Amino acid sequence: MAYSCEVCGKTFTSKSNFVTHEKIHRNERKYVCVICNKAFSQTITLTDHYRVHTKEKPYSCDVCGKAFSQKKTLTDHYRVHTKEKPYSCDICGKVFSRKSILTVHYRTHTKEKPHSCEVCGKAYSQKSILNRHYLMHTKEKPHSCEVCGKAFSQKSHLNLHYLTHTKDKC
Repeated sequence: MAYSCEVCGKTFTSKSNFVTHEKIHRNERKYVCVICNKAFSQTITLTDHYRVHTKEKPYSCDVCGKAFSQKKTLTDHYRVHTKEKPYSCDICGKVFSRKSILTVHYRTHTKEKPHSCEVCGKAYSQKSILNRHYLMHTKEKPHSCEVCGKAFSQKSHLNLHYLTHTKDKC
């Protein structure tokens, strides 16, 4: 018997896996990290999360030796070596090595911007871009020039700045 999620359509052959999956949509997160208070719906996810704090990386690539904290990340990494791209956009056909990249790509078609700034309300398609945007409000400049000490909010701005120190300016 197959179990189908009414919210997202994902199907499961195991009832226990289906019940666990449903918790995601109900936002049931009873397993809480004692370090940062982030909550999870499964103990295994919490266990994986703890590695963010411990920096433990028990999974390593047998091709290049790079280590990872989660087995799924290692599986995704292998595609760097195999060049496999199993996820394709059903709108334009572009292919991707990771499902998360496909999800972000879809937003170029839908114009969806699910991550919005709590300060000014500006919205972004990716959380990483929102996090970079927050630096504008905090005035934080975490990237410093090793030559003169000037600081920048974005690494790309620091990289451009380094050009001012080169002797051969084009």
